[in-house]
Amino acid sequence: MKVMRKIIEIDEELCDGCGNCVVACEEGAIKIIDGKAKVIKDMFCDGLGACIGDCPLDALKIIEREADAFDEEAVKVHLSTLDEVDAPASEPQACGCASQKIQTFIPTMPATSCQAANKPKAMERTNSAPVGRAVSALANWPIQINLVPPQAPFLKGSDLLLAADCVPASVPNFHQDYLQGKIMLLGCPKLDDAEEYVQKFAAIFQTADIKSLTIVIMEVPCCSGMPMIIKKAMEISGVSIPVEEIVVSIKDGSALQTIRN
Repeated sequence: MKVMRKIIEIDEELCDGCGNCVVACEEGAIKIIDGKAKVIKDMFCDGLGACIGDCPLDALKIIEREADAFDEEAVKVHLSTLDEVDAPASEPQACGCASQKIQTFIPTMPATSCQAANKPKAMERTNSAPVGRAVSALANWPIQINLVPPQAPFLKGSDLLLAADCVPASVPNFHQDYLQGKIMLLGCPKLDDAEEYVQKFAAIFQTADIKSLTIVIMEVPCCSGMPMIIKKAMEISGVSIPVEEIVVSIKDGSALQTIRN
């Protein structure tokens, strides 16, 4: 039965999918879906707002609207049938790096010899790497295609790098050669569901205003599916994006072929 009552509303533009509210909701009314927190059923939400204080981005608030009445018995049944295997995935990990938590950060920069000599101990935890050490150009998390929602903030207006899973292990200087200044997505067109990839990229192209796309794949037949996935996704989305396709060697990671469309 629908009644006018208080209930939680989640601003998906602000939500980064950290999962703190999922843990705070004792009724199990909230779940992370496609990287965003959502109230799965109105009848599970008591509207008291215990989850609000756990949101670091103020994405949750209490509003009054017409909704299904809170059903305590339905909540008990719901909690008793929750999949115990899936439950931990919704909770933020102790290290704060849950797979579905959307993060954008400044890539590591190489430190100069002068900086290394004069850096005080209180500043040891910075985004500068020791002199001579290889540095990371990674600017987003997560990176696996299946874990990144099309509306992830870091995708907006980005130069996108799509790499086959094996590429980073095969290219010695992958970060410096390909990742600088780009947002990366990683996946395997053979082991993962190609049609799901098509739909995911079609949604990304429709919503994220991607500026350019670089595809880096291995010189093996199974990798050839990745460019086809992107082509089909563009056809579905009706969006045209400049694409550079690079095929690298399985022996030493060198670029064997570059195609620009």
